[in-house]
Amino acid sequence: MLPDEATLTEEGLPPKGQGRILLIACGALAREILALIAQNNWSHLDLTCLPANLHLYPDQIPQAVEDAVLKHRNTYAQIFIVYADCGTGGLLEAKCKALGVEMVAGPHCYSFFEGNSRFAVHDDEITAFYLTDFLVKQFDAFVWKPMGLHKNPELRDMIFGNYTKLVYQAQTQDPALEHKAKDCARRLGLAYEYRFTGYGDLATALSAQAQ
Repeated sequence: MLPDEATLTEEGLPPKGQGRILLIACGALAREILALIAQNNWSHLDLTCLPANLHLYPDQIPQAVEDAVLKHRNTYAQIFIVYADCGTGGLLEAKCKALGVEMVAGPHCYSFFEGNSRFAVHDDEITAFYLTDFLVKQFDAFVWKPMGLHKNPELRDMIFGNYTKLVYQAQTQDPALEHKAKDCARRLGLAYEYRFTGYGDLATALSAQAQ
């Protein structure tokens, strides 16, 4: 039985140990990673997660990843980091190289969900605000409240005044999530665009590790 949503997002699943591959991931990717593991029967992959709210403090991600690698590296045959750069300005990549572990390529999850090469050509989308399945579900906890909009709604136009649209990158085809994403766009005063991306380069990266 899977743990509840809060536990899964913060911790992932308990690691199982020797001779296996450990994925150290952002908690925002937990459901997607577990779905890929189940779909592909990657029974030799284990998952542990760092709290999803580290994205609010990207300077803390490299140290948190290092702590997790050092905690588990003597137990596992291989460790793979399921983070992109995620606002660390290259520090996470440097940390992973120093630790001798690989990580997902790309600047952030919006890029690898869409496919890094495809996302790179969207140079006209500097005014787009992106949501994934996780961020649609957790919009209030990760967007609305951290930005103070629940207490000071007048900040919306100041924060989002230079954005023109909200792009929902859907990993699953869920009408309820699409309805909620539309409401997120309405609350932010942005035009709405839906893109079904599936798992994009995340699936490719995990497949390479699973071979």
